[in-house]
Amino acid sequence: MAWTTSKDLRAQLVRLWERGELLRDAVTGQVRFPLRLALRGPSSTDITTQFDVIRPWAAELSSIRFLRVEWQEMRHRVQGLQQLPASAWIDSCEDALGWIGKRSEWQQFSAVLEATRQQCPPLLVWLEKRPLQALELEADWLRLLAVVAWIAQHPGPGIYLRQVDLPGVHSKFIETHRAVLAELLDLVLPADRIETTQTGIARFAARYGFLEKPARIRFRILDPEIPAITGTSCPDITLDAGSFSQLSLNVRHVFITENETNFLAFPGLGSLAGAIVIFGAGYGREALAQARWLERCAIHYWGDIDTHGFAILDQLRGHFGHVQSILMDRATLEAHIIFWGREEKPQRNDLHRLTQEELSLYNDLRDNRIREELRLEQECLGFCWVRERINRLLSSI
Repeated sequence: MAWTTSKDLRAQLVRLWERGELLRDAVTGQVRFPLRLALRGPSSTDITTQFDVIRPWAAELSSIRFLRVEWQEMRHRVQGLQQLPASAWIDSCEDALGWIGKRSEWQQFSAVLEATRQQCPPLLVWLEKRPLQALELEADWLRLLAVVAWIAQHPGPGIYLRQVDLPGVHSKFIETHRAVLAELLDLVLPADRIETTQTGIARFAARYGFLEKPARIRFRILDPEIPAITGTSCPDITLDAGSFSQLSLNVRHVFITENETNFLAFPGLGSLAGAIVIFGAGYGREALAQARWLERCAIHYWGDIDTHGFAILDQLRGHFGHVQSILMDRATLEAHIIFWGREEKPQRNDLHRLTQEELSLYNDLRDNRIREELRLEQECLGFCWVRERINRLLSSI
């Protein structure tokens, strides 16, 4: 049967709800009701062949208390004069909400809308744009408004998010809701209060004038002759990036590795004259970039043999163009075939700071020429192989 059923009519209202249209009307004041729903009824042939089905169909529509049915008289050559549904109407938003079971949600959104009108009218445009998201945030909305108001009243606070002192609001609440707070703050704060170069959730604090947790750099001194901390030899040290950038050490060789065990075991050869090893942090190279003294050191990077490993190497060379890769070559890959793994979400971009040999291997990995999504993690390398390669490197320096 191709006629419109009560389920079809209700589904039209559900679609309006799921698109946020009904809630949006509450913000804009648009008058949508009475609303005519699309109704397809029986044809003349249907009246002839399915007359017994038409009566219960019409009776069902007329029994829906939220629906107003308009009727039309039809004179049929076989069945005679008949009254059939010609159109279906929802007369009010209240009826629509009752039929789809959303009265409670409407009341919750109405509370959000009223609070916003009273406390922060500029955010009404956000409610209009994202009414369903606002409904999901109903339980937290008053706290979100409180955070927005606090930040608006404290230009360039220069404190950590943890130090925001609001009743019922803790730092985890702000951190959890950074994405939505960023959208709200961008609507409320004047342009000169927003550091537009700081984008993304991770840069929320810097964007709105808060202090950020300092990036930290962990390194081991491999040469006992390098004085660092009195009474220690070859210590494992962690410093904030600013302090690391101010170090004054007699360092000539810097090794960077992405695996903590490799960092701790490196190089397995005893001491290395004038050398340190840094525990890398993926793509977080800006912290290292502050330490311009690294420009006068030989820098050797050891990452995974996969597309992201080469992408990190490429990014690192954006700060220090003289970085050399170690243990990221085709011979190392082929020597450890039994440890080949799979890389999730490989890097697809072109990289412009790789050597010809590195670029050839990167392209083979990116384009799946060796094996689909191939990856060799650095912790899978045999340490005899590692020691031999580092020995070879040191003998050439």
